[in-house]
Amino acid sequence: MTAPATAAPAPVALPLRRWILDLGATALLVLTALVGFWPTFAGPSFLPAVVGGVVLGLAIAAVSAWRRWGILIVAGLTVAAYFVFGGALALPHTALLGVVPSLETLQKLALGTVTSWKQLLTTVAPVAAADGHLVAPFLLALVTTTLTASLALRLRSVAWALIPAGVLLMLVIALGTPEPAFPLVQGLVFALVSMAWLALRQLWAPQNMAVSVSEVDPARAAHMRMRRLLAGVAVLAVAGGAGVATSALAAPAQPRHVFRDVIIPPFDIRDYPSPLQAFRKNVRDEADETLFTVQGLPKGARIRTAVMDQFDGMVYNVTDGGPTSSSAFAPLRSAMAPEAEGVPVTLKIAIDGYRGVWMPTAGQLDEIRFDGDRAEDLRRGTYVNTSTGTAVATPTLEKGDEYAVDAVIPTQPDDEQLAEVPFGRVTMPKPSNVPEELTALAAETVSGAESPIEQVRALENFLSEGGFFSHGLEGEVLSRAGHTAERISTLIGGEQMIGDDEQYAVAMALLAGQLDIPARVVMGYYPDEEQAGEAVFEATGDTVHAWVEVNFDGIGWVTFNPTPPEDQVPNDQNTKPRVDPKPQVLQPPPPPQEPVDLPPTLPDDRESEDESLNLAGIIGAILLIGGISLAVIALLMSPFIVIGAWKAARRRARRSAARTADRISGGWDELTDRAVDYGARLAPGGTRGEEAAVVASTLTVPQVTTLAERADAEVFGPTEPTAQDVDAFWSEVDEIVGGLGEQAGFWKRVKARLSLRSLLGGTAVSQGFQSLKEAAAARVRREPGTIKSNDETPPPSTESETP
Repeated sequence: MTAPATAAPAPVALPLRRWILDLGATALLVLTALVGFWPTFAGPSFLPAVVGGVVLGLAIAAVSAWRRWGILIVAGLTVAAYFVFGGALALPHTALLGVVPSLETLQKLALGTVTSWKQLLTTVAPVAAADGHLVAPFLLALVTTTLTASLALRLRSVAWALIPAGVLLMLVIALGTPEPAFPLVQGLVFALVSMAWLALRQLWAPQNMAVSVSEVDPARAAHMRMRRLLAGVAVLAVAGGAGVATSALAAPAQPRHVFRDVIIPPFDIRDYPSPLQAFRKNVRDEADETLFTVQGLPKGARIRTAVMDQFDGMVYNVTDGGPTSSSAFAPLRSAMAPEAEGVPVTLKIAIDGYRGVWMPTAGQLDEIRFDGDRAEDLRRGTYVNTSTGTAVATPTLEKGDEYAVDAVIPTQPDDEQLAEVPFGRVTMPKPSNVPEELTALAAETVSGAESPIEQVRALENFLSEGGFFSHGLEGEVLSRAGHTAERISTLIGGEQMIGDDEQYAVAMALLAGQLDIPARVVMGYYPDEEQAGEAVFEATGDTVHAWVEVNFDGIGWVTFNPTPPEDQVPNDQNTKPRVDPKPQVLQPPPPPQEPVDLPPTLPDDRESEDESLNLAGIIGAILLIGGISLAVIALLMSPFIVIGAWKAARRRARRSAARTADRISGGWDELTDRAVDYGARLAPGGTRGEEAAVVASTLTVPQVTTLAERADAEVFGPTEPTAQDVDAFWSEVDEIVGGLGEQAGFWKRVKARLSLRSLLGGTAVSQGFQSLKEAAAARVRREPGTIKSNDETPPPSTESETP
């Protein structure tokens, strides 16, 4: 007769609503977590790969759960889906026709499981999807969705499925950027979906659907279900409102720390010296040298290289801090000025003799596109400050570099348009170590001005009309370079003001600062009047300038030129100014200034961020973080580990006793210990038959009575039990103990495994607690007014009875 074939496992028959709930909640949680990659990719370019990974993961988990396939088949399907669909979703530029994976696609997918994380973290954000950075989010979506959905469909408690989803949320934050995507929305959606999932699964659980026969009332059952549903909705609403309020009140003032900060330190523009320090050097050494050329510069527009708004007595520099300050540079991206108003232009800039990190740009920057052999390095190493319209290229611009700038040139208003406009409410850094005489001079200069624009014009005219121009070069009147507090004091306090753009722009900005006028110094290039509007502007050292910008409410930054015309020069050292300035208050001589401590200039051949990467430091930091995390987890789990090890040691001692009869007794003791952990209350000193009766009645295990009789026969029998008898007895004990765990729920099993009742039973600690309980009960019986037992007889009377 032919043996019957082994039947395949029957498919899982879950209610349709259960499939919809588990798969839908899994998709929502995973997508909510992966949306955190939005700033990393500067937009939704990663979403097709993420959505594709989620759909594949749901399909694998659903089919595997339906067919009852094991973990090996699930893992194999996940790997197959990764390689089959990874080309179309993560590496479409390497796949044949964008769909069929090629040999290059398979190679990059295989290596991407290891290298994609490093590439994502070592590339300056925002990263480009076309560079192969979609492998990491696709892999996370596929694996996490498969794991989360499989746990939800297969386990009775959905809480286990929330663990991989929560880990994914934290991992996306760690792999992302310091700027969060949608922190409030992400946290709120993740919490609400999790709580709703848990509530519905609990509501649909079989034990919650059972109704007593005496209480069969469909109307009442429906009413109770509606009440529980409304209560759950109310709890979710309250929790969501509390989360929104808490997030609004407790928003962190500092950016969050992520892995990218450890691998690529945050960019700090103050690591580079202020370009205004090299102003006189540019004029002297590069007067006739073509530094760069610009095509498409409109008439009246200016090329800017740096914007500075902080003075410390030694140098005018960018501000140290603030998301909208002059030092707030962010990685290059597209569409940086979507709401800018003005004249849109496209400038084509070619670098010739110019060297430095400060990029020539113009207006409000919208996009920068690099060309040439170094285009990718420059793109990854360029940072932009959209509030000041400046950019820096950390690889340092060199001859041959070319790039196009899409910008919007703001329209400059005239004085009539600014007649009634107040100054803008812009927070400006307070300058320090400013010459004392500037305070009184600023107040006297604007004493006759009635409107904000008249105040600014008064300061501008005082310098441009009352001073003289000189670079201090050969054949010119002596004019010292620099813009320290001592140099500005000398400019203002001398018999005549002599200087160039560097001194006059700083002097006007400091005078405006004494009047709380929002002003900043700008350095850049622009052509002379006769060359303005030409097709190509050749920037040289002779066209470098510095000017002042003042902010007006609703208008923005307006340009002012405090430098006298270049032909306004003194005939000799004793010539008085063309326009007499207002009387100045004599001030004591300024204190001696410390010599300028210029920051070192960076060499042009700086290594890129990727080349200077310290792999040993990265590995050490990761190992340190992992070690600390494992140590914390071990510390938290140490009580449970000790309890488990204690019980395992007792079991080994009983199982390996010297005499086989003692091993039989140890097996019975192991069974009663587990029964005590599951709630059975055994009286100390009882026989095996008495203990078996208690266990059988308490835990509904009738076979324990037979096992107790067998244990007595083996222990007290005429012969020593054999090793086979011991193995059979322990096998039956393990079967009964396993049955206790199957009958109990998950949390009851955990509670039994962590219970100390079996470990403390019969010990001095347990006996001490029992003595205290008996003493307390006896004291209650002795105290007057307490309840006495019915069999208690009254004490004999001491009075004699009358015969």
